[in-house]
Amino acid sequence: MTAIERTDAAWLLELRDPGPKGALAQRELRELIVRALHRGLARRPEASALIEDLAQESMLRILTKLDSFREESRFSTWAIAIALRVSFSALRRRHWRDVPLDALTAGSPIGAPSASGTSEPSEDSSATPEQAIARREILTLLQRCVAEALTERQRQVVLAELRGMPQEEIAVQLGSNRNAIYKLCHDARRSLQRALEQAGYSAETVRWAFG
Repeated sequence: MTAIERTDAAWLLELRDPGPKGALAQRELRELIVRALHRGLARRPEASALIEDLAQESMLRILTKLDSFREESRFSTWAIAIALRVSFSALRRRHWRDVPLDALTAGSPIGAPSASGTSEPSEDSSATPEQAIARREILTLLQRCVAEALTERQRQVVLAELRGMPQEEIAVQLGSNRNAIYKLCHDARRSLQRALEQAGYSAETVRWAFG
């Protein structure tokens, strides 16, 4: 039986089989995933040498999630979707491992380009003069608050997250865990929100300025 001929029920039954049928189904599913990743990651040249590893990581995730398959699509479509999510997430983590946290956060204020080449919200040609003024004032206030109102650890975490670094990678580079990083971000955001409100900038005003 080939991968094309398998029904959804056959995939589930055979992938759970501890014997030769299960081994064959896993091998064929892995081949299907490898082909799908070559297509889905064709525009990511850095992924070409990692396809086999990404396929293996995807297989492990799929096999642990078989009970969550709800037949809302074909099994092969569901499995490929998981493989692509796993792969994009792995590539994202790999990218950020090459960006030191210190280089990302040191001496680069909110609104300026970061070490990764990204930048925070800035002025654009569609903004009204009033919006442009409000943006500059808000960004200036936030820069001061980040420098003065946050702890050094909070400052690092907030700036790194603003520039796109995943919390998982922030935790790794700080020798912490995701729950602790989440709490640091939450507390820092609350401090920044209070500073904005005390300066007369409501959430609605901020949304209008950057809308």
